[in-house]
Formats: sequence, structure tokens, C-alpha cells
Amino acid sequence: MPAKGKYFFNENDDCSISDPLYEKYRYTSQQHPLLLLLLSIAIIFWTTLIIIFFVTHKPHDHLAFIIAVCAALVIFAVIYLLLCIESLFRRWLTLFGVMIWICFLIVGYVSLSEKENDYQLWEQVPFFLFIIFTVYTMLPFGMRGAVIISVLSALSHIIVLSIVVSMTSRENKEPILFRLLANAVIFLCGNLMGAFHKRQMQVASWDLYRYTLKCIQVRMKLKIEKRQQENLLLSILPAHISMEMKLAIIERLKETNDNRQMHDNNFHSLYVKRHQNVSILYADIVGFTRLASDCSPKELVVMLNELFGKFDQIAKENECMRIKILGDCYYCVSGLPVSLPVHARNCVKMGLDMCEAIKQVREATGVDINMRVGIHSGNVLCGVIGLRKWQYDVWSHDVSLANRMESAGVPGRVHITEATLNHLGKAYEVEEGNGHLRDPYLESMNIKTYLVVDPRSKQCVSNNHLPKTRVNDGLKMRASVRMTRYLESWGAARPFAHLNHRESVSSDSSSSQGRRRKEIPLCSTGRQRTSDRNSSQKGRIEEDIYDEMMSTIEGLSSTNLWCGKSDGFCGFSLIFAEPGLEKEYCTIPILKLKSYFACASFVFFCIFLIQLFIMPKTAKLGISFGVVALIIVLTLFVCFAEKCMKCCSEQWPFLRHLCAISEKVETMPLLRLPLAVITIGALLIIAIFNLTTERNKPANFTGSNDLCATTCPFGNTTQSCIEETYYAYCCILGFIACSVFLQMSFELKVLLLSIAVTVYLIIFNTPQHGNSSFCGNSTRFFIEEPKTMTNLYLVLFYITLILLAKQIGYYCRLDCLWKNKFKKEHEQFETMENVNRLLLENVLPAHVAAYFIGEKRNEDWYHQSYDCVCVMFASVPDFKVFYTECDVNKEGLECLRLLNEIIADFDELLLKPKFSGVEKIKTIGSTYMAAAGLSVTPGQENNQDKERQHAHIGIMVEYGIALMSKLDGINRHSFNNFRLRIGINHGPVIAGVIGARKPQYDIWGNTVNVASRMESTGELGKIQVTEETSKILQELGYSCECRGLINVKGKGELRTYFVCTETAKFQGMGLN
Repeated sequence: MPAKGKYFFNENDDCSISDPLYEKYRYTSQQHPLLLLLLSIAIIFWTTLIIIFFVTHKPHDHLAFIIAVCAALVIFAVIYLLLCIESLFRRWLTLFGVMIWICFLIVGYVSLSEKENDYQLWEQVPFFLFIIFTVYTMLPFGMRGAVIISVLSALSHIIVLSIVVSMTSRENKEPILFRLLANAVIFLCGNLMGAFHKRQMQVASWDLYRYTLKCIQVRMKLKIEKRQQENLLLSILPAHISMEMKLAIIERLKETNDNRQMHDNNFHSLYVKRHQNVSILYADIVGFTRLASDCSPKELVVMLNELFGKFDQIAKENECMRIKILGDCYYCVSGLPVSLPVHARNCVKMGLDMCEAIKQVREATGVDINMRVGIHSGNVLCGVIGLRKWQYDVWSHDVSLANRMESAGVPGRVHITEATLNHLGKAYEVEEGNGHLRDPYLESMNIKTYLVVDPRSKQCVSNNHLPKTRVNDGLKMRASVRMTRYLESWGAARPFAHLNHRESVSSDSSSSQGRRRKEIPLCSTGRQRTSDRNSSQKGRIEEDIYDEMMSTIEGLSSTNLWCGKSDGFCGFSLIFAEPGLEKEYCTIPILKLKSYFACASFVFFCIFLIQLFIMPKTAKLGISFGVVALIIVLTLFVCFAEKCMKCCSEQWPFLRHLCAISEKVETMPLLRLPLAVITIGALLIIAIFNLTTERNKPANFTGSNDLCATTCPFGNTTQSCIEETYYAYCCILGFIACSVFLQMSFELKVLLLSIAVTVYLIIFNTPQHGNSSFCGNSTRFFIEEPKTMTNLYLVLFYITLILLAKQIGYYCRLDCLWKNKFKKEHEQFETMENVNRLLLENVLPAHVAAYFIGEKRNEDWYHQSYDCVCVMFASVPDFKVFYTECDVNKEGLECLRLLNEIIADFDELLLKPKFSGVEKIKTIGSTYMAAAGLSVTPGQENNQDKERQHAHIGIMVEYGIALMSKLDGINRHSFNNFRLRIGINHGPVIAGVIGARKPQYDIWGNTVNVASRMESTGELGKIQVTEETSKILQELGYSCECRGLINVKGKGELRTYFVCTETAKFQGMGLN
């Protein structure tokens, strides 16, 4: 059985022509149908001979011939039936070929032996020529085997007849020698034309196999890309809006030069829907900020990914959908996209499970962290806003209330509202939450809150000693190291793992769920890389390609081109079903066309030698062949002038034009078709032309050669009989010359061969002057009239070559069809890759996306630390007042439409080259977060001069000014008075990608926290910056106004500055 791991090769890779899969492909596409075709032709031919024989002879006259032919018919019929069971007898194909060849030889020699003493050198020449030609074209032999068998067949005929005739004939030795030479030329021509035919078909078969394999590879890659695209889209968006967004992405690919898409209305598309009766859960890790300050970049990314990966797993178990991660805050919703009656129970159960998970971490590592959870039930608007960095989000007053419930909660407890309690029924015990004492908003809204009692808290934990032991084992480590080592044992899937693996993320998480983290010690080295799994996944991809190739081969075996049953073709003529493809096929270049003309020239030379050896040497013979030779030479000169006259073309303008025509022979149908018709027509005419002139001469005409008028009796055969016999052989060679034009139109070949065989049959069945019989009473192959056998051989070769041309035409058209499919699927593959890239870059910055996709895709955690990144938060505080939920604005939907316009216009600013270094990070409600300086290669900041290093801080200020200007334009059109509040800070940050189920790029660090505080403590219409940032801006030429000391949560009092926006606007105009 062929190995399955060899067929996923790159563009530059090659596979062996001895590939077992190729052997099966060649058997199915060529050897099997051609062998069946040969058996059918042989069975019909011999059946016809037997019928004619029984009509004209008595059976006992030629018993050996009847037995041989009948035995061959039985053998052929059995082989035909066995070949229909190809799965069992394909390995015996060579044996079948040898048996068929032996049967042909036996029948040929038995028919010769029936002559007794009347042996002639031309006996069975066309039959052995048929054997030689079909050995190359139809029998399942390799080139070496076909050459050996064909040469043996030719030599056996020449040697046997030469010995027998020389012993029994009383004729002069010179005519015998010439006839032997003529026979040798015929067999040589048959061998060379058959070998050329076989070689061309082998090359065509190999090319078609490679194209078929490539087409299947691209199809499999397309499926993988499609699956990756769907997984990637689902990692960003839920399924219920992802398909709508996907169509929008494909439309964006059709836009040119990143120009803004022309919409039918004045608004950007809004992908937001309203859902009722859902529960919203907000959870915050208490103490994580202090822990994160002690982490290295990788430790922080691993810690967040493992924690949130675990939370994603808990969310899946409790039928909750994670919405977004904000720093160390995690929020999700139950009841989306399908409404669930137990949405409140799901959220409460998830909150309790999250608290339990953090409790286990705290007990196992000794790190002082806890979970604070707030839950509220109500209605939400959910979807995506903006044009870049899509993140699924929810909006409503109920969402804001859930957020308040978390901030007013108690560490280690689940804090719920009365609305959630009403949905719980009596599923959980609760106690007073007193949230109004911790949050003034809850007090002002008169929200009554409760704390859920975890049923597990009442159970006695019997294995408390195990965590204590593990803590003692790791007390010498830093808290962040203990946390990272322990969390790695959870084995959360890595971000974008589905881009490199066939398995979905869910399978990874489910498989990791079965691990018992208690069995992994604190000092373990973490999760092992899954190289074995990767290799097995690649193996499965190769198996898929193998299986697809096998199904394609089976499809070829089920194709019946003789009944018009073939995919992509219409009817018996095999015209393409796709109209444009038929025109493309007719104009496709024929790269081997010049070799066809060379072969035709060789056939002409062979015909000339045969008639020179056998026919009378008359002037008409020389003139006729001279004219045709001139035509052939001119044709060859046109074909090969490019190669022969290239050096002289510069001196002679005529030759330059001729070389230009020569270059177009293979590519221009209007040039190559007339040349082919002229060449083939000349060969078909010259093969019989001199016979017609001999028949038209007067009865008393005496030529220059005495042989022409003299009867040469040997037995009952005359010279005219010999001449007409060899004229028939020349006609058959003319047929073969037509067949070597392999890629020429099948219909044109049928037309030429049909006209030729009709004319030949008329000529050979027209009585000679003064002689009503064909070659007297000579009998060949047990038929009273030898002209019957001439007719049969002409018809035999005509039918064989027509059917062979039909099969070759099918191969050529199939080759064109597969190339067309390969081209289309390759274009689809490239489109899918672009969609994937656009999707991924819509989640990640371009330089981070390159980390996960492409030829050098990486499977490790992405984490990076930067020394100087400028972070901006820009919010529209007035939007919270503007946002209302009533029937007029469709319960807040129209308010979100306006927010979508604001965010989308902000996103469009990023398309300007000036702001190419600014990366949108995310939106948080009506707050827009961006950063500049992330595209700089980490570690190279020190190699840059300070002015260039801090240039992105100025660019970020310019971007803030542009946002204000854009919002002013929106205000004018929407009759609103929104103003931006912007905070900017710069400094070191940590960037990374977290979350396998919904991967998210984010940045962390004190710089981010301070930038957020700059926005929240700022003033409307102003840009607030820290003192360090203001110094750099002043160095860049910006004017800053000192605001003074302000109290910043977690930082104490900080001196801040406002950037003078009018100066900044002027500065920006100057830079532009």
C-alpha cells in the first residue's frame, strides 16, 4: 500500500515517478482504459475475421488458425472481465500485457504457417505493425519493456520470413532484399512513432498527476484555511454575527488602496442586537496588580493566560460567554446568543467556581490573591462597533450596574442584585450584601444586594495538608514564580493554537481538563511542548491529501468518456461545460508542436524509402516526392527558424520576421492549424498518389524501368500486387503520422482520417485497367480476395487511431481542466489567506500577527517588553448621559449607532500614513485606547536618538488632536456637543496575547494605569499628560500648561499638564 506521508510537499519539492500513488493514478487514468480499449478492438477484429472466414471457407481447411483465434478470443474475454475487478488484478497488469502480446504473435505466426510453400515477405506486415504500435500506446509496459518487446516482434517477423522465403522462393535475391528493407523501414517507423507517442503520454500523465496533486493540496489547504478562518472569526465574535461580519471582511478586500467603502447610507454598518433576560457577571482578581508588578513579561502573560483560560473553561461548563478581559477584570454573560431560563444560576455557579479556583491557587502557592464577583440580571445590547480591532462587547444600564456590583463586592464572595435573586429562586442560600454601604451609586439607585453562600463552604475539606506541603516546597521562590509554576499545570490552550493545528480549541481545553493538577508539583517545569501532537497532526493532514487523491483516482475510474459521463465535460465530444474554458483550451500553447512536425517529416522519409525500394523509379515518383519534400522542408523551416536563423536575423529583416512567426507557431492557433493540415494532408496524399498515376496510365505504357511493365511471376503474385500492398502500408503510416499530433483538435483528426480512409477504400476497391481482380488470385490470411484484408487493416488502424485520439483528447482536456481548477483554487486560497491575515491583524498589530501566521508561525507565548511606549485613553464622558433606553431609540440601539460612528471615524484616522505607528488596543464602553511605539523592535530603542525615539509621543498627541477634530465634525452632523477627555502617558509596558478561546492583544504596566488615570482625572476638551511626558513634548516643540498636583488613585499626588491644543494644531499643520 502506498505510503501516506509523502504528498504534502511544497512548491519546490518533487516526488518520484516511481511513486506508488502515481502508479495507481497512471493505471486508472491511462493503462486500464487503454488496455480495455485494445482488448475490445482485438475481439471485434478477430470476430470479424472469423465471421468472414466461415462465410467463405470450410472450418476444417484452416483448423489451426480457427483454434488459435478462438483461444485468443477466450483469453482476451477473460482478461477483460478480470480487469473490471481492478482492485484484485491491478498487480497482474504486466502479466496480462505479456499474455496479450504472446496471443497476438501466436495468431500472426499461425496465419503465416497456413501458407505452406507460398510465403511472401509482405505477409502480416500491417498486423505486426499493429502489434508494435499498440505495445507502445496501449499495453501497460514501461518504455524499456515496450522497446524490447516491439524490437523483438519486428526482428522475429523479418528474420523468420527472410529465412523461410529465401529457402522456398525462386525469385531473385535483389527484390527480396528491397522488400526486407521496406519491411524494416515500416517497423522502424512504427517503433519510433510509438516510442514518441509513449514518451509524450508519459510526460503528459506525469504533469497531469502533479497538477492533480497540487490541486488537491491547494484544496486541502483551502479547507484548512477555511477552518482556521472560521475558528479565528469565532475567536473574535460569536457565531450569530460572525457570518455577517465575514461578508463585510471579504467586501473590504475588494476595496482598492484602502479607500473608504461607499455605503448606501450615511452610517457605517452596525452589528449590534438586543437580548433580554440575561445575567452579567463581572469578576476582578483582588491583589493581582501588586503581584503583576513583580512579574517578568513571560510570567505575566503565562499567568494571565492560564487564569483566564481556566475561567474560559469554567464559563463553557456553565454555559456562559466570555465578553472581554480588561486588565485583570473578566466579564461574561449567560443567555447569549440563545436565551436560557437558568442564566442566573449559570452565572452564580460560575462565580462560585471562579472563587474556588482562586482559593485553590492561594492555598497551593501562598500568594495573597482573591476573587471579587458581581452579578446582575437584565437586558443587554451586544455586538461589535468600529472598523478595527473588533471585540465583542455588551452595553446597557444593566451592564453598568453589574460592573458596580463587582466593585462594591466582597473578596471571595459572589455579590448579586435582587433581580438576579428573583431568577435564582431557592437554588442558593444568600445573606445580606449591604452593597449600598460600599458604593454611592447603589445607594442612590436603592439597589438591594446579597452575597451568595457557597454550598462547598459547609463541607469539610479532608486534604488540607496537601496544599500546605506544596506551599512549604515553594516558599523560597518569588510569588510570581510560584503562581506561574502552579498555573502552568492547568494546561490552558495557547492563543491561536487552532491556526497551526487541526483540532479546535475546545478539544485542547477538554483534553487538558482531565489533568489532575494536584499531581503536578510546584517545582515542575511547566507544560511540555506538544511536538508529538504536531507531527501527528501533520500526518493527519497528509493522510487527508492521500485520501482525497485516492477518491480522485476512483472518480477517474468511474468516468466513462465514451458515454459522455465525465465531470466538467458535456457529451461524447468532451466539450467543456464552462464556455470560457473551451475558448481557453483552443488557444492554449502546444509546447511540443515542433516535435510533431519533426515526426511527420520522419514518416514522410520512411514513405519515400518504402516507395523507392518497391515502386518503379519513374520521373513522376521523383517529382511528386520532391514537391511534398519542399512543403515539408518549408514547414520545418517555419517551425525551427527561430533556433536556426537567430544569429543571421539581425542582418536580414526578412529572417527577423520569419523568426517572429516561428516563435508564434506553438502559441497561435491560426498559424499552427494550417501548417498541421498542410503537413498531414501532404503525407496522406503522397502515400497513395503514385498508385493513382500508375492506374491512370495507358495499358501499353512502358516506363523507364522495366519492372513497371513486366509481370514478375512467383506463385500467382504479380509486381502490381506487391506495389498495391506496400501502397496500403504507406497509407497506414500516413494514419500514424496524423496520430502523432497528440494535442491537435480531435475533431480535426477525425475529419482528416475519415476523408483519407474513405478515399483509400475507394481507390483500393476500384479495379485496375485490364484486371478486375486485386493481385490475381493471391490469398492472404485465408481470405479469397486480398483486397478484403487491405480494407480490414485500413479500417482497423482508422478505428484504433480514432479511439486513441479520443482518449488522448480526454487527457489533454483533463489536463486543461485541472490546471484551470488549480488556478481558481489557488486564487481562492490566496483570498482566504488574505481574509485570515486581515482577521488576525484586526485582533493583533501587524508585527504580532506575523508571529502567529505565515511560514515562520510560532506556537510559543507572545510576550514583549518595551522601554518607551506612549499610551492614550480618550473617552466621551457625555455619552453616558446621552445613552438612554426607551422605545424612541429602540432601547438604546440608536445611541450605540452614534457611538459606532464615532469609533469608526476614529479607526479611519489610523489609515492615514501619519498615524501608521499608532495601534488601537481596544474600546471600553465609550473609551478609546491606543498606543504608539509598539512596532519598534524591542531592544533597539537604545540604538535610536532620543528625538526619533520620542517622536511617537508627538504623533500620539497629533492623533489626539485629530480625534477631537473628528468628533467636532460628528457633532455638527448629529447636533450634539460631545467632547473628548484624553489622557496620555509614556514609559515601559509589557505586551502580550492572552486567551485561547478568544485571543486578545493587550498591554500592561504602570504606564497604562497612569495613562488611564490621566484620562479619568482630566477635563473635557483637553489632553492631560504627566510631568515626564510634558518635558518630552516641550522638547518636540509643543506647549504644555501646568495644571498642578492632583490626587491619583494608587499613586498619590502627581503633577500633571495640559497640552495646548491650538499650538498642537498649528504644530501638526507644520509637520504635514
